[in-house]
Amino acid sequence: MADHGPVSLPRLFLDVPPPAPAAENLALPLGAEAARHLKALRLKPGAALELVLADQVWTADLAELDRGQAVARLVAPLREDREPPVALAACLPIPAQLSLFDEWLPPLVELGVTLIQPVVYARSEFDAAKTAARMERWTRLIQSACEQSHRSRRPELRTPIPFAGLLAWEAPQKWVAYELATGEANPALRREALAFTSGPEGGITEAEFAALAAAGWAPVSLGRSILRAVTAPVALLGAVQFELGRP
Repeated sequence: MADHGPVSLPRLFLDVPPPAPAAENLALPLGAEAARHLKALRLKPGAALELVLADQVWTADLAELDRGQAVARLVAPLREDREPPVALAACLPIPAQLSLFDEWLPPLVELGVTLIQPVVYARSEFDAAKTAARMERWTRLIQSACEQSHRSRRPELRTPIPFAGLLAWEAPQKWVAYELATGEANPALRREALAFTSGPEGGITEAEFAALAAAGWAPVSLGRSILRAVTAPVALLGAVQFELGRP
């Protein structure tokens, strides 16, 4: 686990643009949801916290917290960079159980994913209405994970695309986690943008894998065990972050 200092302050992402350019002593209303969150943390006026305004992080003091409303006062910009050194796009399969997507999001966000693209594979059980109804929940899970892990930027969550969309995906590096032996060594990670994907329950079909390989997606083995659909993308991104941490 990274050490970012002796004190970890509560961090909030603000969706509403500030009423004036960010500056010291600017008072910002935080809204009812943020107020509930701060009350749950048992914070009192005068407590220190961090606010993310667009892509800028500020330290702030809690000026008011009462009756479902909160106001913070900006103190100083926080000079830090906890984002990954390269763009990391997770092209995640739509699973039969949409709750699995809920399990994916927090660890992937904590591990630095910068874009989340749901994909409809052949073995996905895709229901457009049910998936659309989950998007708001997924957005909240992403924001909560960003605040918990002290990210400086929220990953982009896109609407689902058909499998064919992966065949036109543009990225300097494209990896597909595949459980069958291909005889190829895992590709070496370069410090360039990376897109990665894996299959839903039941895996990627042979035809899909052949199409991905023809479109430049390199197969990646994650060990000799057959990983569950919910495990594979997190294991892959963890391995990527390990390599990115090398000098």
